[in-house]
Amino acid sequence: MTRSNLLPRQPVLPRMARSVIAFGALCVAAGVAFAGECPSDKRVPDGEGQKPGPMAPVGVSDVVRSSTDLSKEPAAIQGRQFRLRQLDIAPGGIVPWHSHGDRPAMIYIVSGEIYEYSSSCSVPILHKSGDVAPEKKGTSHWWKNTGSTPVLLISVDLFPGQAKMDEHVM
Repeated sequence: MTRSNLLPRQPVLPRMARSVIAFGALCVAAGVAFAGECPSDKRVPDGEGQKPGPMAPVGVSDVVRSSTDLSKEPAAIQGRQFRLRQLDIAPGGIVPWHSHGDRPAMIYIVSGEIYEYSSSCSVPILHKSGDVAPEKKGTSHWWKNTGSTPVLLISVDLFPGQAKMDEHVM
């Protein structure tokens, strides 16, 4: 007799209910994970989306909260910092046009709503509190707080060593 034959078998209905609940939770989580992305029918080749915007920040407080020199960590990635920043963006504030061609990042929208104007999306992208915006190769964009309340973002990125002179590169 195998071990599975010795264990009591659970009724089918409770197992099915748990499966349905788990599936529903996954669907909700997937919806949250993809919130604030460019709609699939609005994605365009890089450079054919939103045009470059302002080149200087307006109403943005950018504080580096922590960074780690990755050359001194087990990954031993030379010339890269793992960096965490807090960006506070006032109403009307602008995170200027910049590229992520050599610097992947993730942005977590802690509070507020903000629009992203991406070179690979034909429409502005609304990001709301709780959204995560991936920024990777092929991402050039700028952001604007068009609302009446401040926006708080947390940014984590792999910051290139050659840009170290200006640690507030957006």
